[in-house]
Amino acid sequence: MFTVKQLSKLAGVTPRTLHHYDDIGLLKPSRIGENGYRYYGEEALLKLQQILFYRELDMPLEEIRKIMGRRDFDLLATLQSHREALQKKAARLGQLLVTVDNTIRHIKGEKLMNQKSLFKGFSEEEQDKLAQEAEQMYDPETVRESNRKWKAYSKEKKDAILAEGSQIYLDMIAAMPKGASSPEVQGIVERWRRHMDYFWTPNLDQLLGLARMYNDDPKFKANFDDMHPKLAAFMREAVTVYVNTKRKS
Repeated sequence: MFTVKQLSKLAGVTPRTLHHYDDIGLLKPSRIGENGYRYYGEEALLKLQQILFYRELDMPLEEIRKIMGRRDFDLLATLQSHREALQKKAARLGQLLVTVDNTIRHIKGEKLMNQKSLFKGFSEEEQDKLAQEAEQMYDPETVRESNRKWKAYSKEKKDAILAEGSQIYLDMIAAMPKGASSPEVQGIVERWRRHMDYFWTPNLDQLLGLARMYNDDPKFKANFDDMHPKLAAFMREAVTVYVNTKRKS
């Protein structure tokens, strides 16, 4: 059993918040001691967790009280629902974080962004356009299979993949001063290679060809120039080092 002070410390809320939840009938203590202290058991802890989940989703307290007070309230189903909602929020926040990082670099003069880049990442239309370009350079069936694989992902999964890819390129930009052959940059190239598995798994020749295409094809290069004017060329150099190292090992 936990006292108000102990539970407030455990859950990261104030004692006043717990008192308020008690006053409005949202979270009653498991028992009241002879000394007048409130004590909370495991059931109350789980209920508080649910309240905090709902608050994280910006739900008003009165609405939370109504939902949790229903006779058909299902804790497991609610947790699964919370998980899905939080995944969506995490993906959205991940993309917003990338946008914030890009904007900071834009303001500092480290990276040029057009107005469109200030508000969105790669769109579905952009993915289709790049796929059509790739079909002209690679085996069309391989590219089509990669495109089918991409389209099979849920929106949440796509958002997470794009956020991860953006972060890889942002980390690469930050590591560029260390040189293409530095351990830091080569570690990022390895992350980039593993990231490719979401679409297809290229061999070393294809990996090198992809990096060259980033720099040599104007339409592909334009996407990298939006992030940093030297990124495409640096990616080609860093991937060349990576491939040569793999061939020697």
